[in-house]
Amino acid sequence: MFDPQTEQFREYLAPSPWDAPYDVAPDNKGEVWSAGISSDHVMRLDAATGQYIEYLLPAKTTIRRVFVDSTTTPATFWLGSNHGASILKVEPLDSPVQKKN
Repeated sequence: MFDPQTEQFREYLAPSPWDAPYDVAPDNKGEVWSAGISSDHVMRLDAATGQYIEYLLPAKTTIRRVFVDSTTTPATFWLGSNHGASILKVEPLDSPVQKKN
């Protein structure tokens, strides 16, 4: 990530060896989502803290393109499975649920 005020780069190393992120997509909460092309892990990064949450997918996918739908609560992560000729949807259960009044 490049900070134009300080003109410095900040790197976030993928949490697992050989993750090899291919594509990234931000959500409206300031988190950045990606997926490992060689590890079949979905990664969610809180850029403010540098903390990752990883989700292991149930089958080999070779993920390339990703999309985050921020209109849902919590955000929904969509990805294409090259091996399964399918589209996968990840709905995180660990995100705080907004209370309705």
